[in-house]
Amino acid sequence: MSIGAVLAQLRADFPDVTISKIRFLESEGLVQPGRTPSGYRQFAPADVERLRFVLAAQRDHYLPLKVIKEQLDAADSHEAPAARLPRKLVSLSSPDGDGLPAARDFAQGREVRLTQEELLEQAGIDVRTLGELEQYGLVRAGAAGFYDPDAVLVAKTVRAMTEFGIEPRHLRAFRASADREVGLLEQIVTPVYRQRDADAKGRGDEMVRELAALSVTLHTLLVKAGIRGVTAG
Repeated sequence: MSIGAVLAQLRADFPDVTISKIRFLESEGLVQPGRTPSGYRQFAPADVERLRFVLAAQRDHYLPLKVIKEQLDAADSHEAPAARLPRKLVSLSSPDGDGLPAARDFAQGREVRLTQEELLEQAGIDVRTLGELEQYGLVRAGAAGFYDPDAVLVAKTVRAMTEFGIEPRHLRAFRASADREVGLLEQIVTPVYRQRDADAKGRGDEMVRELAALSVTLHTLLVKAGIRGVTAG
């Protein structure tokens, strides 16, 4: 099938996917469609499933493309052609299956605006807890007073941490650290967004996604290494 037909199939589950995104994944070696004699791409059903795997790994597990490609390459070298997709995603950012909320729970909600009542219901918290999350900058409402789906994920994650005796006030350092990371990454991606060609926004969005995934992975590994140092001592 053509790249346009592939896009139509993927859009139902991945509304943000674009032709530029598919071309980018091809350039990174994550999918290798065939070519007609005149040079047009021809995707097989297996190519579409491979793209679904890549997009889901990015969206649901925040995996960097390098990690996804390593998993696909490993599967390619050990599995028969009909079963080349890895049976299980291995996430560096959540290697032990920690039960934290998955991004796919809200994958269709990039443009969804949640009221305070909806946030409280979906996150399983009360008004007092939400007030603390907002006080310490962990959750922020938009200009119109609505919340995005990521606010639910943050609230759920903090709720899980409170079961270990950690209170929202203890997590101000996470907010400060995230703001510093945003400032650093903004310096990197802003020049890309300012380029004048038609694909600049797509490249910038992909760079943001990749850098965010790498940041999550690095943060997790550094925390794990620090904890191992404490327990070893």
